[in-house]
Amino acid sequence: MLGDLLSVLLAPYDDLGAFSGRIRVAVERMGVGEAAATSLAMVVHELATNSLKYGSLSSEAGTLDVSTRADGDEFSLIWMERGGPAVEAPPEAEGFGSKLVQRSVSRQLGGTIDHNWSAEGLVVTVQLNRARLSI
Repeated sequence: MLGDLLSVLLAPYDDLGAFSGRIRVAVERMGVGEAAATSLAMVVHELATNSLKYGSLSSEAGTLDVSTRADGDEFSLIWMERGGPAVEAPPEAEGFGSKLVQRSVSRQLGGTIDHNWSAEGLVVTVQLNRARLSI
């Protein structure tokens, strides 16, 4: 199940003693295939690592909410960071991790990824097709 996968992947980032409980996962109940799970794991790990280094999880007051929004066969996985340091879009030159995330989402999962560098915090939207998630 998607929620179980995300909870397991994010648990190490939320196990920070007094700061635990800052990550919330509220996603639709759906199965995830082995290939999709591997790609999703890589994407989530990269996003969480960056959040811990530069985003909301680097701050005591920061939170992370992961949710889904459905639209027929398409759904969005929404990664929303709040309460961290001021957010700025990175320079145009992407690092290895960013390129790997982009390729994983587009090639392995057949989806798209969008980053919104709002003043309140980073919001990442991964648009996917349900059928590709079960592979």
